[in-house]
Amino acid sequence: MDLKLEIVVLPVADADRAKAFYEGLGFRLDADFSTPRGLRVVQVTPPGSAASLIFGENLTSAEPGSVQGIHLITANLEQTRAELIAGGADVSEIWHDQDGVFHWAGTANRVAGPNTEHNSYASFASFDDPDGNGFVLQQIVDRLPGRA
Repeated sequence: MDLKLEIVVLPVADADRAKAFYEGLGFRLDADFSTPRGLRVVQVTPPGSAASLIFGENLTSAEPGSVQGIHLITANLEQTRAELIAGGADVSEIWHDQDGVFHWAGTANRVAGPNTEHNSYASFASFDDPDGNGFVLQQIVDRLPGRA
């Protein structure tokens, strides 16, 4: 079987505000169209990604801001963080988990600063879009075997 992630649907309250936010971050605008039935689809793609985000009007019944934990990976977390901040995102400080394992629930194990060994999969930062949809930035320099 060969499957690839293509799209993540984000629930937003204001499609134009979301579009401006993501374009400000440098995401590529792939589509922005409406249908006669009142459906609006906006598709943006993070730089270097094969998968995209879509949002709009009458696209999902999910509550704005209810999508959490979308991981965006980068080989240079400090540079990516700075670029996202320059683009308008309120990005957290860089952090790592005290036991080297990412914990989905809460922030109890977070330690300020990057992983001291600078291991792949071990340093993070995070930000929310204007609706509260949550993203995690994860530094990956060397991918584990079998991961493209």
